[in-house]
Amino acid sequence: MDKLKAMQTFVQIADAGSLSAAARAQGGSLPAVVRTLALYEAHLGVRLFNRSTRRISLTPDGRQHLASCRQLLGAVAEAEAALREGATQPTGTLTVTAPVLFGQLHVAPAVTRFVQQHPQLQCRVVLLDRVVNLLEEGFDMGLRIGHLDDSSLVARALGEVRRPVVASPAYLARVGQPQHPRDLQQANCIHRIDGRNAWGPFQEHGRLFDVEVSGQLAFNHNAPAVAACVLGGGFGQFFSYQVAAELQRGELVEVLQDFQGPPTPVQVVYPHARLLPVRARLFIDWMRQELAGFAPEAAPQA
Repeated sequence: MDKLKAMQTFVQIADAGSLSAAARAQGGSLPAVVRTLALYEAHLGVRLFNRSTRRISLTPDGRQHLASCRQLLGAVAEAEAALREGATQPTGTLTVTAPVLFGQLHVAPAVTRFVQQHPQLQCRVVLLDRVVNLLEEGFDMGLRIGHLDDSSLVARALGEVRRPVVASPAYLARVGQPQHPRDLQQANCIHRIDGRNAWGPFQEHGRLFDVEVSGQLAFNHNAPAVAACVLGGGFGQFFSYQVAAELQRGELVEVLQDFQGPPTPVQVVYPHARLLPVRARLFIDWMRQELAGFAPEAAPQA
């Protein structure tokens, strides 16, 4: 059995949505497609599709294998293209995900400059404020802020960010400066709608701790929360890049600096044990250069 052809047939069936449509796309016969799929499923020992008289759909094993096949077939195509084009010119499509605000401020400009350097390459950038399953959702790699919990991914460090607590000068003049993170428990805190209202980590005498907060305002995105903080709506805790401009302009002031916890890593992540195509390797190197030295910004003093 030609495994590469079987993978191509499997992907074509999934993309086309039916066996007959895949046969037409191949310019072959329906019996040949059915036979190839049957042999491939027998070889793998799993069912890739649920089939009925009216429709065909991927099984859970099929969805997982589809992402792997796309990666492998993409790497094969890239390897062939590299031989033809001198092994350094990336081609094809690179699909990347990143958090919304970080993506807007830092990733999108860097990707724009990247494709300008490589005119035969296409990049799709999807900005989402949630943890994306790269394999299941068809992403080549993701930019993430935080520690990596998924052992199926490889992480490359790009930099780090802080998580300062901030407020507007007018709000601080009205309510006063908090002296300890525990003071936030009785304060008006602008927080995220994510089911967890704990801020931190803070650090005291080498011990890390969080504090539970509450307040009148909660948002599902950071940009309006920052704007509310600037307007004097209360205290907020954000990643340092999210409030860097406001701190620089003096619209926000950082508090509780003495209790600042350890920085949070910024990483590019991709599926483990994958043969990375040229475009992916070049993109990782590019982002490491673009975000080199991306570190906690120095906050203006109150």
